Amino acid sequence: MAAENLQERGVEVALITSDADVRYLTGMPYGSLLFLLSSGLSILLPWDELLARKTASASAIIPYNDFGRNLETALKQIVKRESLVPGATIELPSDIGHLEYMRYTQVLEDFAVECRDGDLSAYLGEKRMVKEKEEIAALRRACELTNNLIDEVIAGVSMRTLKSEADVALFLEASALARGAEAIGFETLAAGPGRSFGIHAFPACSAAEFGTEGMSILDFGVNIDGYTSDVTLSFVRGETSDRQELMISLVQEAYETAASMARPGNGTCSIAKAVDELFAREDFFMPHSLGHGIGLQVHEQPIIKSASNTNVVLEPGMVITLEPGLYHADAGGVRIENDFLITGSGHEVLTNSRLIRL
Repeated sequence: MAAENLQERGVEVALITSDADVRYLTGMPYGSLLFLLSSGLSILLPWDELLARKTASASAIIPYNDFGRNLETALKQIVKRESLVPGATIELPSDIGHLEYMRYTQVLEDFAVECRDGDLSAYLGEKRMVKEKEEIAALRRACELTNNLIDEVIAGVSMRTLKSEADVALFLEASALARGAEAIGFETLAAGPGRSFGIHAFPACSAAEFGTEGMSILDFGVNIDGYTSDVTLSFVRGETSDRQELMISLVQEAYETAASMARPGNGTCSIAKAVDELFAREDFFMPHSLGHGIGLQVHEQPIIKSASNTNVVLEPGMVITLEPGLYHADAGGVRIENDFLITGSGHEVLTNSRLIRL
C-alpha cells in the first residue's frame, strides 16, 4: 500500500516521523522514526528498543541510540546500509523546517532530497480515513468505555459528588485508566458556567464549580489500543435566559440536522454548510469546524467544515465526530458531540453524549 505509493511517485525511501503514521504501519506506539523503502522494506528506529521488539513489526529494528539519536547520522547510515544509488529520491516529511531541509540536502548531496505537500504522510492520512475492521473494533471499545463514563459523570454532577471542574477531569482520567484505557484521549476540557464561553477553555480545567447555575461544557475522550473517542456533553442547571434557550435549541437542531446527513455519498462541506446556515438565520456563528475524523489521533481527516477545498465524500468505514456549538461571553457555551461510524446504509452513533438538564 504505502510502498506502492512511493513507487508511483518515484521515491526510493521516505522518512516518517509522525507517531500516528508509525503506529499505523508498524504498531510502535511512540518515539520512533521509520524509513520506508519502495521495495516494501521498513526500518524502525525506536528510542525504546525493548518496547519496539515487543509491540512493533518491521523488516528491521535498529535502536535510534545506535545513531547517537541524530537524524543526520541516521540518514547517512541508512542510505549506505540500503546501498541507494546516487540520484535516488529521498523524501522527508513536509513539516520539516526549511533550514533543516537545506542541511539535509547538503548531507545527502548525491541524492534528490524532496520535501513537499502530497508526501507519504498525506497519502497515509487519506488511507486512515476509512478504518479497517480491527480499527473499528478498537474504536468501539473506546466508545463503550466512554458511554459508561458518561453515565457515571452525569450521576456525579447531578448528585454533586463531582463538584468542581477538576473533580470531573480527575474522575474521568482515573476511571478510564482503571478500566484498561491507555490514556485519556486528550486533555479533558471541563468548563463550568463561568468559563463555558470558551471554545476550548483555558486552562482546560480548574477548581471552579461545574454543573452549577448556568451552562457547563465537558469535552473528553478515552484511548483504547491507540484509538480515541471524542465526545462533548453540555449541562444546564437552573433558570435560563431567552438567549441561552435559543442557543440550546439551535445547537440541538443543528446536531439533528448534521446527524441526518451523515451517510455515504454526502460531502462534508454540504453538511457543515447546512449547520452554518441554520445558525446564521438567528445571527449566530459557530467559530470552529462541525466535526472531524477520529482514530489514532483525536483530529484526523476528514475535517468537516464549509470550506469547499476541504470537501470529502463520506464512505462506509469512516468514523467522524459531529459537534455543533455556540458561545456567548455572558450566556456561556453549549456544545453536543458524538462519534459516528458511517455504514453502507447510513450511520451508527457510537457514543451517547447529550445535553443534560439538572
